Amino acid sequence: MKIQLSDHFTYKKLLKFTLPSIVMMVFSSIYGVVDGFFVSNFAGETEFAALNFIYPFIMMLGAFGFMFGAGGSALISKTMGEGNMKKAQSLFSLIVYVSIGTGVVLAVLGIIFIRPIASLLGAEGKMLDDCVIYGRIILAALPAFMLQMEFQTFFVMAEKPKLGLYSTLVSGVANMALDALLVGIIPLGLVGAAMATAISQLIGAIIPLIYFFRPNTSILRLGKAEFDGKALVKTCTNGSSELMSNISMSLVGMLYNVQLMRYAGQEGVAAYGVLMYVNFVFISIFIGYVVGIAPVISYHYGAGNTGELKSLLRKSLVIISICSVAMLGSGEGLAYPFSKLFVSANPALFEMTLRGFRIYSFSFLFAGFAIFGSSFFTALNDGLTSAIISFLRTLLFQSAAVILLPLAFDLDGIWLSIIVAEVMAVAVTVVFMIGKRKKYEY
Repeated sequence: MKIQLSDHFTYKKLLKFTLPSIVMMVFSSIYGVVDGFFVSNFAGETEFAALNFIYPFIMMLGAFGFMFGAGGSALISKTMGEGNMKKAQSLFSLIVYVSIGTGVVLAVLGIIFIRPIASLLGAEGKMLDDCVIYGRIILAALPAFMLQMEFQTFFVMAEKPKLGLYSTLVSGVANMALDALLVGIIPLGLVGAAMATAISQLIGAIIPLIYFFRPNTSILRLGKAEFDGKALVKTCTNGSSELMSNISMSLVGMLYNVQLMRYAGQEGVAAYGVLMYVNFVFISIFIGYVVGIAPVISYHYGAGNTGELKSLLRKSLVIISICSVAMLGSGEGLAYPFSKLFVSANPALFEMTLRGFRIYSFSFLFAGFAIFGSSFFTALNDGLTSAIISFLRTLLFQSAAVILLPLAFDLDGIWLSIIVAEVMAVAVTVVFMIGKRKKYEY
């Protein structure tokens, strides 16, 4: 039976509806992991460090796709909940077209300025050249990457989460196959890895565009759009928390790299890269869940179904709690084999990565609650509260921790900083949840 946004959601129905989004986000996160695996094993340590060094900058630009997806989904779902389908269709088309134009502009600027930015962050010599080569190829496909990110949310909003999953699976499998071909078989190194990712992102964007442009069985379709400046501003402000979260994570990633270069050199950057691969996959589970549930929350908020809002919040907190404990256990259990997988050739690097992994894994116990809290307020069209949580979690708390803790704990302070930041973010989220309860009646 088809699950609709207007349904009452049991645990079973909630998990069934959000599972495609979770798998979608996990596969999307695997892009960088697959690139890293092939580059580290077939290209070399410097190339591996370069990939991890420049990746936060690329993700920072791609974050605008999350902004359009999260902010647009909340506004369109709320409009549908209010019963105005014609307006919802127009907003959907407008947001997709504007995001394509934004992606082109950002791609051009990124390609032009990537060398001075990489140099400013501390890359030099061969590592700098590798950053530029990898980054420029990936940035050429930036508009497609942004579309792929926002369509992950739009497929859920259109009540077709499985189609979004299939699209992501196709692009994900293409990325793996092309990495094996262009890095493992044909030794193109970083160029091959970048080409594999760029082509897979194009596939992930073209499939949804074709689907929504043609007559389809979903509740949404791309067509004529009326320009609505107010709606675009609302989309951007409401999605600003997701934009802030992703940009902040990228900026913090750059700060981590700067600190690691200072305390551990190029090996520290490589170790951090391995941790980030696992972090991408684990955090994507939380992100996939909130991507799946956000349109449901927005719809029931627009329809005034406060009882269902309370139910969705309660069930979500239970699900996130169980997942958090499971991720901590998995992180500790996977520390050794994952470290071996990427950096086994260098014993010192392996030991550094293993220790960092076992400390860092405790952050998974807390991260999901702040991620859900921020997304929850975005879904309620309260972009300001959502942005504050994201800003504090991903920029202020993490930046302060990664700067201050190494002064007392040396390299271990860098691994500990994420745990301290996540605990503080959960505390802020709880304060906002309690403070806004009467206003939104959840």
